[in-house]
Amino acid sequence: MPVLYVLVFVAGAAGLSWEVLWQLETSLAIGVSAKGTAITLATTMGGMAIGAALMGTALRGRKVRRPLRIYAVCEAVVGLAGAVVLLPGLRLVEHLDASTFTARPAFASVVQIAGMACVLGPPAIAMGATIPVLGLAARGTRTSLPALYAINTAGACGGVLFASFVLLPYLGIEVSAIATACVNLSVAAAAFLLRLERLPAEVAEVAASDDVLRPAPPRAIWLVVIASGFLTFALEVAWFRALRAAFLATTHSFAVMLAAVLLALAGGARLATWVQRRGGSLGATLAAGGISVLAATPVLERFDKLAVATAPLGPTLRPVAWFLATLAVVGPAVLLLGASLPWVLGQYVDPHRWGRVYALNTLAAVAGSLGAGWVLLPAFGFSGTAWLLGGATVACAMALLESRRTRRIVLGTTYVALALAFVAESGLGRARVLSNIYSNLSRVVAFEEGPDSTVAVAETADGTRVLLIDGFAAAAGPGAGAHYMVWMGRLPMVLHAAPKRALVICFGTGQTANAVRRENPDSLDIVDLDAAVFRMAQHFPANENVLEDPRVRSIVMDGRAWMRRTDRRYDVITLEPMPPNFAGVNSLYSQEFYELAAQHLEPDGIIAQWLPIHILSVHDAIAIAATFRDVFPDSLLWLDPLGATGILVGRRGEVRGFGADWPGLARAGIARDLSPEVVRSRIVLGPHGMAEYARAGEIVTDDNQLLSYGPRRYRFFGGQATSLDAENLLVMKLAQMRAGPETVPRRAPTAAPPASP
Repeated sequence: MPVLYVLVFVAGAAGLSWEVLWQLETSLAIGVSAKGTAITLATTMGGMAIGAALMGTALRGRKVRRPLRIYAVCEAVVGLAGAVVLLPGLRLVEHLDASTFTARPAFASVVQIAGMACVLGPPAIAMGATIPVLGLAARGTRTSLPALYAINTAGACGGVLFASFVLLPYLGIEVSAIATACVNLSVAAAAFLLRLERLPAEVAEVAASDDVLRPAPPRAIWLVVIASGFLTFALEVAWFRALRAAFLATTHSFAVMLAAVLLALAGGARLATWVQRRGGSLGATLAAGGISVLAATPVLERFDKLAVATAPLGPTLRPVAWFLATLAVVGPAVLLLGASLPWVLGQYVDPHRWGRVYALNTLAAVAGSLGAGWVLLPAFGFSGTAWLLGGATVACAMALLESRRTRRIVLGTTYVALALAFVAESGLGRARVLSNIYSNLSRVVAFEEGPDSTVAVAETADGTRVLLIDGFAAAAGPGAGAHYMVWMGRLPMVLHAAPKRALVICFGTGQTANAVRRENPDSLDIVDLDAAVFRMAQHFPANENVLEDPRVRSIVMDGRAWMRRTDRRYDVITLEPMPPNFAGVNSLYSQEFYELAAQHLEPDGIIAQWLPIHILSVHDAIAIAATFRDVFPDSLLWLDPLGATGILVGRRGEVRGFGADWPGLARAGIARDLSPEVVRSRIVLGPHGMAEYARAGEIVTDDNQLLSYGPRRYRFFGGQATSLDAENLLVMKLAQMRAGPETVPRRAPTAAPPASP
C-alpha cells in the first residue's frame, strides 16, 4: 500500500538521521576514538538486536489485528527519546566520564558503556522492535517484509544525505534533533490513525502460528544469517578505510560513501524477491557477492587515482562522481550480499522468527565491524582483509549449493577472481599508499593499519618524508611547508615569561613538540588520538627523539577528552589538528573547546591554534578567528614567513596589548631559526586588528558544526588545496587598516626570509 510505503521510507530516513546525530554527540561526550565508535556501534546495533528479539518473542502466539498501532508506539519512543533524553543525557555522560576518569581511570570505560546504554539503548531497542511489527503489517497489506525492508533502507540512504547536506548545515545539532523527533512523531501519528491496519482473521492466525517455510536446511539458513551480517559489515569497514583515504575523511565524503552502500543494500532486498520468484538460488547469489568482493579489491586499491581524475568537476559535481564511482565498484558486491537477510526474512511468516533472524544478523554485524577494525585490518591490511572476507563469503555460499556442477563453477570462478586480485594487487603498504594528496611518493618507509586509522610514512621524489593519516598528509619533515610547525611550539613559549608546564595536542612528526621542549619547560604532555603516530616518530629525525626526554609524557587520547578529564593546568597549550572539515575536528575549533582550554590555562597562560589560511575559505578563516577571539580577546595572528600559514595566539583576560612583549626571545642559550626582528614583524593582526577581522565572523560551536557541516566549505581539487592565501591576506590587510596603529611592531603580510640564529 502506498501510504505504508511512505511511512516506512520516512521512518528509515529519520532512523539514519538519528544515527548521524548519535555519532556526533557521542564523539563530543566521550571523545573521537575507535573505542568510542565501538561503544556507540555496540550500543545502538545491540539495542536494535534486543528490540527485534524481544518484540518477536512478545508477539509469538498472539493474534495481532492492529500491528501499525504497535509500530506507532515504537516510532513515538524513538522520537521522544531523541527530543527529551539525547542531549541532556549525553551531557550527563560527559560529566560522569570526566569525574570518573579523575577519580578511578580504570572505571571510565564502564561508565561510558553504561551511560550510552541508558541514553541510546531505548530508542535503538524501539527501532529494532519495528521489524517483526512491519512483518505483520506486510502480511496484512499483501506485500512482503523484504519489500518494506528495501523501502526502509532506501529511506535511510535519503536520510543520511538529507542530514549531512541540509539538516545539520542549516539547523545545527539541537534543532536537527527536534526536527527528526517531529518526523518520528508524525510517522507514529499517521500509523496510529491509518485505517487499513486490521489484519484479516486468517492472516492473524498464520502470524500466531509457528509454521515456517524452509527451502534450505535450518542450519544453513542460520549460517547465512550470521555470516552475511558479519561479512557485510566487516567489508564495509575495510572499504570505508580505502575510500576515506581516496576521498578524504570529511563528513560530506563519508555521507556520500554511506549513501551509496545503503542504496545498494536497498537494491539487495529487492533483488532477493526478484531472484526467488524466478527460482534462483541464495547460495549462487551469495557466491556471486563473494566473487564481486575479490574483483572490486584491486580497483579500490587505486581509488585515489579516480579522486584525482574527478578534480575538473568542481566542488558541486565531484561528490556526485564519488557517489557514482562508489556505487559502481562497491555496489554490486553489496547488492548481492544484501540479498541474504531479506531472503531469509521472506522465508518465515511468524514474528518470533523475524525477530530472531534480525537480531542474530545485527549482532553478527557488530562483531564484523569490530573484528575488521581491531583484528583483520591490523593483521592482514586492506587487500588481505578483502581477500579473506571475499573467500569466506564464497565458502558460506558453498554450504547452500547442492549441485556439484554449480559448486565446481563457483570454485573455478573464485580461483580466477582471487588470482586476478593477487596479480593486480598494487603493493598497498609496501610500494604505495592510498593518497590523493601526493602522487609522487617514491618509497613507503613505514605502514600500519590500526583500529583508528591507517598511518604511513612515505618519501616524496625529493626525499621529503611525509606522515599520512588515512591518505592525508598530516605532517612532513623539515622544509618550507612544515616550517610553521616549529613555530607552533616556539611562538607561545617565547610570548610567555616563564613557561613551566606545556601541552601539545596532535603530535604529527613531533616538530612542534620538540620546539616546545627546546624552550625548556619543566614538563611537557603530548596528546594524540592514535598510538601509531607516536610509533612513527622514529622515522622523523627532526623531532630529535623528543619522546625519550624524561620531561615528556605521551598520552593516547582525544585531545578534548584529555582536557575534560584532567585537572592539570598549563602555561602553554598548542595544537595543530587535522583540517577543520575532517570528521570530528570541529570539536577542536569550537567555542566550547576554547572555553575548556581556558579553564586549563594558568592565569598568564597562552594558547596557540593552527589557522590553515591556504585551504580555508575567507568565511571559515574569519569564523575560526572570531571563535578564538571570543574566548581569548587578547590575541594576535602570526604568519609564518615561509609557508604563509597562520597561527592564532591568545591569552586569558581582557585586551592588554598582547604581542608588545616577547620575554622568551631574551632567554640565553636557545638557538632559533628566526631573528627576534623577523618574529615580531610577522604579526599580521594584533589585538585591535583581530577585533576588526573577527567582527563579522560566525562563532563555531559544537551545535552548529560550522566547519564540518556548514553550507560554505573550503574546497580540495584533486587532492590539491585551492590557493586561498591571497583572498585571506587581503581581508586581513583590510582589517589591519581599519584597526589603525597597534602597540606592537608589524609589517604587511609579505614573505620575509628567515634569519640565522
